Amino acid sequence: MELYFIRHGQSQNNAHWDNKDYQESPDPVLTEIGHEQARLLAEFFKKNQAITNDKVWNIQNRYGFGLTHIYCSMMERAVYTAAPIAQALDLPLTAWKEIHEEGGIFSRDVQSNKAGLPGRTRSFFTQNFPAMTLPEELDETGWWNRPFEAEEERQPRADQVLADLIDRHRDQEGQPIHRVAFVSHGGFFMRLICAMLKLPWRQAALGMKSWFILNNCSISRFDVYKQDLNLAYLNRTDYLPDDLIT
Repeated sequence: MELYFIRHGQSQNNAHWDNKDYQESPDPVLTEIGHEQARLLAEFFKKNQAITNDKVWNIQNRYGFGLTHIYCSMMERAVYTAAPIAQALDLPLTAWKEIHEEGGIFSRDVQSNKAGLPGRTRSFFTQNFPAMTLPEELDETGWWNRPFEAEEERQPRADQVLADLIDRHRDQEGQPIHRVAFVSHGGFFMRLICAMLKLPWRQAALGMKSWFILNNCSISRFDVYKQDLNLAYLNRTDYLPDDLIT
């Protein structure tokens, strides 16, 4: 299996991260820049979808990506990033609720004490993304509809996602390689890479704190083969022009 982890395009919250007067959105939409990043990413994948040489080591995808599956978080910024990719490649888009950003959907108002919010409903997704496969249990109460995700819930969620991913797409006799795209979030990436590499949360040498920085619409690749889990590359954005690196 090859896993391509894609961070969503620039969101409204991303764009205003240093604006002290900005009130963060619980489920921010993409900015114009974010939509353009997503469009260029979809074009890049479409141009390079075909595997043009399967006899060489294609670790940098110089000979194509050949994506077979696309999953996305149910947060708006991830869905709006993933949908153009799925459409460009004519691949099914499947919602994977558990690859959401840390905390879930919650109020950012100081007075609300991070109260959980419903999230988008089934009708929202069916109207805006009719081709997307949704969780069977999703109804009009919203996909989140629970309290703020506590710190102690986050790493176990990523551990389970990794286990489920391997279970769905691991090597099987006679099965072609699965090349899986996750369209998700920077915080969840940190949790997932900690799960993959058995890293302690945010611990680094000499008492420092670690973080793996991902730009918007960046691509990171992991390969899983038998008992090996290899990191091929991180935070690839070479397909974007300089003014769209955010």
